[in-house]
Amino acid sequence: LKTPNFTDPNVQASLTDEQILATIKKGKKDTVMPSWSGKLSSREILLVAAYIRSLSTTKESGGAVGTVTAGKAEQSAVYEPGDDVLLSLPTGRPVDRHGFYMNFAHRFPFDPAFSGTARGGALLGLDGFALPSFGFHYGVTGKLSLSVYRSPSFIARPIQLMAAYSFAAEKKGDPLNAAVRFSIEGQDNLRRNFTENIEVILSRSITRRAQVYAVPTISFNDHRLFSPSSYRSSSIPNLPGYNTFSIGFGTAVDIRPTVALLAEAIPTLVNGEPLGIHRPAFGFGIQKKIWRHSFTLGF
Repeated sequence: LKTPNFTDPNVQASLTDEQILATIKKGKKDTVMPSWSGKLSSREILLVAAYIRSLSTTKESGGAVGTVTAGKAEQSAVYEPGDDVLLSLPTGRPVDRHGFYMNFAHRFPFDPAFSGTARGGALLGLDGFALPSFGFHYGVTGKLSLSVYRSPSFIARPIQLMAAYSFAAEKKGDPLNAAVRFSIEGQDNLRRNFTENIEVILSRSITRRAQVYAVPTISFNDHRLFSPSSYRSSSIPNLPGYNTFSIGFGTAVDIRPTVALLAEAIPTLVNGEPLGIHRPAFGFGIQKKIWRHSFTLGF
C-alpha cells in the first residue's frame, strides 16, 4: 500500500509539517491516499496531522514534531461552536475557504410554550404556529464570509445580506476570537424598510468545553416587528426607523462531547421602547452536534 511507518523516528524526521498537511489535503498520486480537502475542516486536518506526529514513540524526530504537537495542544484548548448562532446571537464560528453552510430555523413565537392552561394537548406549545426561516453562509476565504438569510411573510418576509471578516482567532494564538459583520436587511424581499447593522462578534474559550460571547450591535433605521394582514406587498407599510444599540451576551457549555447547553440575553439599550422592546430578549436551549451538523432545541 506504500504507507510509511509513522512510528519510525527516521520517517518522522524526514517529513515536514507542510508535507504532512499537503498530503492530507491533496492526497498522494498512485497510492490509496485520497484528498481530504473539502471533506475535512481545517481544524480536523490539523488534528489528523497532530495524530500522525503522535505515532512516533521518540522525541528524536526533529523540530517538526513540536510544531504540530504544540498546535494540537493549542487547538485542544479552543472551543468549537456547533453553529453560526446560539439561538439568535452570532457565534462567529470560523468558516473554511470555499466552505458552504446552510441554516434552518423553525420558531414558535405566536404560541408561548409555557403559558395558559391545558398545554399538554398542544405539546407545551410545540404543536402551535411556527415560523420557518433559512439562510446560506459561504466562506470566500478563511477570514471573509458572505451570508443571506430569509424569514417568512408573517413577519413581512425580510431578507438579510451579510459580510463578516474575522481579524482575531484563538486558534492562531490570539487571546480571543473577534470578527466584524456588516449587514443590510429589508422587508418585502428587500424592497422596503431597510436596516443597516454593524456587529462586533467577540468570543473566548473558557476551556475546550465552554465559550462565552459578547456582541455589541449598532443598527441604523431599525423597524418595529410587523405582521402583515395578507401576502400582498401593499399590506406591508413603510414604517419609521430608529437608530438602536444593543449588546448580546451568551454562553455554550458542552455537557457531553456532542451535546451543549446554550443561553443568551440581548438587551436593547438605546431606542428599544419605540420598537416595542420592553425587556431583553433571552433564550436557552440544548444542542446536539453530529459531525458537521447541529440541531438545537431552544426556548
